[in-house]
Amino acid sequence: MKKVLITGAAGFLGSHLCDRFIKEGYYVIGMDNLITGDMNNIAHLFKLPNFEFYHHDVSKHVHIPGELDYILHFASPASPIDYLKIPIQTLKVSSLGTHNLLGLARAKKARILVASTSEVYGDPLVHPQTEDYWGNVNPVGPRGVYDEAKRFMEAITMAYHTYHGVETRIIRIFNTYGPRMRLNDGRVLPAFIGQALRGEDLTVFGDGSQTRSFCYVDDLVEGIYRLLMSDYAQPVNIGNPAEITISQFAEEILKLTGSSVPVAYKDLPVDDPKQRQPDITKAREILGWEPKVDRAEGLKITYDYFKSLPKEELFKTEHRQFDKAN
Repeated sequence: MKKVLITGAAGFLGSHLCDRFIKEGYYVIGMDNLITGDMNNIAHLFKLPNFEFYHHDVSKHVHIPGELDYILHFASPASPIDYLKIPIQTLKVSSLGTHNLLGLARAKKARILVASTSEVYGDPLVHPQTEDYWGNVNPVGPRGVYDEAKRFMEAITMAYHTYHGVETRIIRIFNTYGPRMRLNDGRVLPAFIGQALRGEDLTVFGDGSQTRSFCYVDDLVEGIYRLLMSDYAQPVNIGNPAEITISQFAEEILKLTGSSVPVAYKDLPVDDPKQRQPDITKAREILGWEPKVDRAEGLKITYDYFKSLPKEELFKTEHRQFDKAN
């Protein structure tokens, strides 16, 4: 039985990856410091003989006994609300954490896939975004702690690949959604659905003309799996190229939820990307991958998930305590 380490295992994407690799017959080691993760996302896995969990911060030394075949590094805050509250931890998990895991991959002769992001393109001047576009990022802006951390992650990953011969893979993830997202994480999809369910105004930042492209989580996981098993070491965009404006998306959510709440417009946050659409030519040609789940189908599944949550979850505000010293 091959063994895989998945960091950020209790998070939205990490928990779905745990499910996929369990299904594929792997021995899965999940690792998470639970700074933004939720144990409820992986509670169903603890009864399995081929799953174990380490409560650990990958920014500190990582030790895994025995052999290890694959590492998937998905530990990181991923929403503006999170990384603005914990900027230092956000920088450390993609710098020190990636360094630690690349060292582990080298020692174990394991293949490692790191989760980069479309945010490496910043507020793009090229549309749609191709992997050879270098981006338009403000390194000292409020989003810089996330954007530049991920850009460093890519750089050190390629350095370990070229200098040490480590088998590395880099995925650039575009907006993804599905069950297990946190309602209060600040991203547009759970924010809109949560506001509609609570009967609140839908908050649109700017004039609503900025665009996003939403990929259902099962499609993303398939792309991740194919990239890991491929022989391609350069970055690959994985996302759904079906682009939509935020105003149009708000109308879709109102129709889906049957809500008649108004849309409230607020100032656009600093450095918020105006356009976001992946060019997935490489994913199609190299991995034979493209998204299968259309937005209407994926939104219905996600909405049903949010509706099934206990009522207190709907009205819960964030009470996590963060250590500012770190």
